[in-house]
Amino acid sequence: MPGYGLPKGTRGLLAWSWVQRRLEKSHNYWVTTAKPDGSPHTMIVWGLWLDGVFLFSTGRQSRKARNLAANQHCVVCTEQANQAVIVEGIAAEAADVKLRRNFLQRYERKYKFDMSGFEADILSLKEPIYAVRPAVVFGLDEKKSLNAATRWRFARVPSFSAKSSL
Repeated sequence: MPGYGLPKGTRGLLAWSWVQRRLEKSHNYWVTTAKPDGSPHTMIVWGLWLDGVFLFSTGRQSRKARNLAANQHCVVCTEQANQAVIVEGIAAEAADVKLRRNFLQRYERKYKFDMSGFEADILSLKEPIYAVRPAVVFGLDEKKSLNAATRWRFARVPSFSAKSSL
């Protein structure tokens, strides 16, 4: 992270397991997308970290969905800024019905929220489930200071299709 005066080397950096725990346990997530004019749009969502991908649902006519239809790049952040995880990634609609069923079951367990009213539209692909594949992830733990600030880079693909099971 140039310009922050961080030490060189890997000593004291955060473990990937630290990131995964926060992505799995977070209740609320901030999702930022880009509007057609390039300005940001940020909203709170509920979601799941599953098999290295962040999954969330939204209405097809929502600002998030309309933004992602035009530009798949987005940012997902966990709810606690003092132990922040920031995922810069690419979002695509998950078209695999098995994955969507798995999402619905896990989502209902995590949030204790009845999704039966949305199930038919989600399973018939009328309403989207987005899968955000990370390109860059940042982890920052305030208690460990900036010396523990860690960045992970993943193979970057201009876009991806979540049509198969993740």
